[in-house]
Amino acid sequence: MTVLIAFDGSDDARTAIEYAARHVRPEPTVILTVWEPLLMQIAWAPLAAAAPVPSTEVEDGQYAEEKQAEKLARQGAEIAAAGGLTDVTPRAERGTGPIWATIVDVADELDASLIVTGSRGLAGARSVLLGSVSTRVLHHVHRPTLVVPPKKDED
Repeated sequence: MTVLIAFDGSDDARTAIEYAARHVRPEPTVILTVWEPLLMQIAWAPLAAAAPVPSTEVEDGQYAEEKQAEKLARQGAEIAAAGGLTDVTPRAERGTGPIWATIVDVADELDASLIVTGSRGLAGARSVLLGSVSTRVLHHVHRPTLVVPPKKDED
C-alpha cells in the first residue's frame, strides 16, 4: 500500500510530512503537489481576471506552475526522507478542478492506504471564504485520512 501526503510548500504541509515520518509505519510514500495553469486558477476565481494575465508557459512548453510544483514535491520528498521515510516519490499533478478533487483522484489511482494533509487551522468566516482542502478531502474520500493541525506557537 501507499501513503499519499499532500504538500503545497506551506509550514502546515511541512508539519504534516514531519508528523507522518515520525508516526506512520514506513511504506511507499508519494508526496503530491497539485498545480494548475494560472489561466485555470482565474476560472476558479474570476475576480482576479480584472488585471492583465501574463503568459505562464516557458520555452520548453512546460508551465512555470508545473516546474514550481515539481520543485515543491521534491522538497517535500526531501523532508520525508530526512524524517526517516525511505521509499519516497515526489509527484506533481495538474489539477483540472479543485485541489481536493485531484488529491482524492490520485489517492484512488494509487489505492492509498492513508492520505496525510496539513490543516491551516482556519475557523469561522476565514474558513468559509478560503475553503479547506483538508475538510473537503475528508468529506469526499473513502479511505483513512490524517489531518495534522498546525504547530502550536511557542510562548
